[in-house]
Amino acid sequence: MAESHDSQTLGRRVNEIVLLWALDRRPMHGYQAALEIERRSGGYFSFNHGTLYPILHRLEKEGVIAGEWSDPEEGRARKEYALTEAGRTYLEEISRTWRTLAERLEPFLSPGDSDESVRTGVA
Repeated sequence: MAESHDSQTLGRRVNEIVLLWALDRRPMHGYQAALEIERRSGGYFSFNHGTLYPILHRLEKEGVIAGEWSDPEEGRARKEYALTEAGRTYLEEISRTWRTLAERLEPFLSPGDSDESVRTGVA
């Protein structure tokens, strides 16, 4: 049987992949990661605090990222996040999943495709 995809998790996976992408470049605190994602996407992707920090906390709890507090003597203490080895592996996995998803979705993005095998699933 061919690999399938749970479309209910699309939004969550988008948030994860862009956050992990940012943290793979260098460790940074949450707000920095959000700004980097907005900059890289030309504003297409953005996070509010109510979305960003729960995702970071969940990823940290799952061991995908590790957080470390900055020294409060250097100014306001902030938690800086970095990818763990498990996080790098996970990023590779979800990157492959997204490439497959894009490949499988492509036939549905062509309006008016009259190929009967596409509509019926029968070759």
